[in-house]
Amino acid sequence: MMYSFMGGGLFCAIVGNILLVVSTATDYWMQYRLSGSFAHQGLWRYCMSGKCYMQTDSIAYWNATRAFMILSAMSCFAGIIAGILSFAHFSAFERFNRSFAAGIMFFISTLFVLLAMAIYTGVTVNFLGKRFGDWRFSWSYILGWVALLMTFFAGIFYMCAYRMHECRRVAGPR
Repeated sequence: MMYSFMGGGLFCAIVGNILLVVSTATDYWMQYRLSGSFAHQGLWRYCMSGKCYMQTDSIAYWNATRAFMILSAMSCFAGIIAGILSFAHFSAFERFNRSFAAGIMFFISTLFVLLAMAIYTGVTVNFLGKRFGDWRFSWSYILGWVALLMTFFAGIFYMCAYRMHECRRVAGPR
């Protein structure tokens, strides 16, 4: 049963990490109509009339969103490594439980992506939402929220696996 939780957590984490990378790298966080033509933007580029341009402005909320998304992907990846290692049992690591460490890394990843999404959402709605009348969040942005759920559930699964391991360890052999 413990391995089922770990397997489910690992699946959620891998999917979540892929979604984090795709969401961070793609240019569809927001779509809007500008001068009669459609435009879209991501964290790194904006595209208008079929041409894409780098975001050269150093705007604080973009930088914060970028940083938190990258930190989230990195901590999720570290959690995946710890999660894979938790399937192996090395006696040298008896005091350090890898499934607990993986769960913590997934929760840290969840916190980082939550901060990124909250910053981007708040600034976009309060500033850009009033500037552009015809706009909407797009699929890259939505993938960020789905990644948040996946990393959160990965953390839950690994904490359940840790609790099962601890209950079994405390109860001792029967």
